[in-house]
Amino acid sequence: MTELPPRKRVDDVELLRALAHPLRSALVHHLMAVGPSTASECADAVGSTASNCSWHLRKLAEHGLVERAEGGDGRERPWRACQVGLVLGGSGGDPALTAAQLAVTGTELAEEQELTQRYLDTVEQLDEEWREASGFFSYGLKATPEEVTALTKAIDDLVRPYVSTIREDAPADARAVFLGMRAFRRIGHDGKPA
Repeated sequence: MTELPPRKRVDDVELLRALAHPLRSALVHHLMAVGPSTASECADAVGSTASNCSWHLRKLAEHGLVERAEGGDGRERPWRACQVGLVLGGSGGDPALTAAQLAVTGTELAEEQELTQRYLDTVEQLDEEWREASGFFSYGLKATPEEVTALTKAIDDLVRPYVSTIREDAPADARAVFLGMRAFRRIGHDGKPA
């Protein structure tokens, strides 16, 4: 297998603040999932207006997250994601960086919940093949930090060849699919680690 392009490491407070905006996050994730889209297509996908999406896409372009793609004409020229994925960098103990990272994580969790709810609301409209292919899994693991790191890396290595912005050999019937994963220390209702 050829080497896959790296994800962009995000450790700049201003860039994180841009990504913490729900519409901007949705736009970046939409473009990474489905590929080049016009502002109008983005608006339909994320539930906004074309002019609002266009403004936010220009702001994302200032941060190097999206760019104009080939094709289209004038106002209907498509945008595309510049990254194949994003990964939050370490905070190094910087409170502003930590706060910005937590804001991005909160935005992404809300977006994941919304995508999940949209799926559940429309699952009966999907072909049986797609309903059968979908799945929800949760596990209660007992592992060391090193084992969790190795496990998430192994899963990432398995999944990355299918990432929309990377995959060049997708069959004609391949469609955009959401896959989310979380791995963290379980915290009890009392706020203490289990």
